[in-house]
Amino acid sequence: MRLPRFEYFKPDTLEDTLDLLSDHKDDASILAGGTDLLVRMKKGLLSPRVLISLKALNNLSYIQANDGSISIGATTPLADIIASDLIQTEAAALSQACEKVGAVSLQHYRGTIGGNVLQNNRCHHYNQSRFHRSGRQACHKAGGKICYARDEADRCYSTCQSDGATALMALGAKLVLVSKGNDRTVDLADFYTNDGIVPFAMESHELLKEIIIPVKGGSSAYQRLAYRSAIDYPIVCAGVLLGVTDDKIDKARIVVGAMGRSPLFLSQASSSLSGKDLTDYKAFKAAAYQAMGSAAPFAVHNVGSTLEYRQAMVEKMVFRALTDAATAAIA
Repeated sequence: MRLPRFEYFKPDTLEDTLDLLSDHKDDASILAGGTDLLVRMKKGLLSPRVLISLKALNNLSYIQANDGSISIGATTPLADIIASDLIQTEAAALSQACEKVGAVSLQHYRGTIGGNVLQNNRCHHYNQSRFHRSGRQACHKAGGKICYARDEADRCYSTCQSDGATALMALGAKLVLVSKGNDRTVDLADFYTNDGIVPFAMESHELLKEIIIPVKGGSSAYQRLAYRSAIDYPIVCAGVLLGVTDDKIDKARIVVGAMGRSPLFLSQASSSLSGKDLTDYKAFKAAAYQAMGSAAPFAVHNVGSTLEYRQAMVEKMVFRALTDAATAAIA
């Protein structure tokens, strides 16, 4: 499979990058690590006329401790996040999620946190070669009027399988988006459109510059299930954050990924843990079961696994993540 023809730019400054995005808009795609973008281009899923590389923008790769938050540059390699003592201590779920992305070689040489968050929604029926797709009618995501993941669906049910986004939503992260002459900060939970075709509430001339994680104490953890420990995308994953006061949970965030068009923040299951002891595994079981019930309606046949199995595994992943976070908080 060959890449389609495109014009390539490698700007030296953020300002030049934003100028190029402003000029080319929908015709341009951003190249950071390229682990998702280049594969999609080779399969004929995307044919941008212009690629704008961020490889020269070293000032977008950093991990900084601020007063009450952690800032991570969008081009920060996954390997740097995994190795960061600050992330391991204050945002363990993110470190654990990045460890699961791809293989070690991808983490060291290609993958970036911004690219992982902006990874396009996937579908087992859509993310195939051009030859494979030519044998059937085009789906919604390919410009057609059919969804192979859900019969008679009037919209695209492609799924967000980003490990990093699931962990970051559990941590209550915000994104800093910049464009020529403007910038804005948006909660990650508000960044998704619930549209499988265009999953992000982001303009074509905008660039993800930074991720901000609030640090308010507590403990976090991430769990995921995939067919193989490396390379594969998750078929179910869960990120949790437990705020702790006097060995009791004062606030919890439970997020389930790879089940819907965005990571799913499950408010009812999260609020059920308020006031519970860190050793109340019965409460963890109940919250995990409730999480399974809340996430199940979003699941469709599009990640190469049965609905029944994925739904059942939501409970397992949430319970394991809650147990890991509680254990870390006690230690």
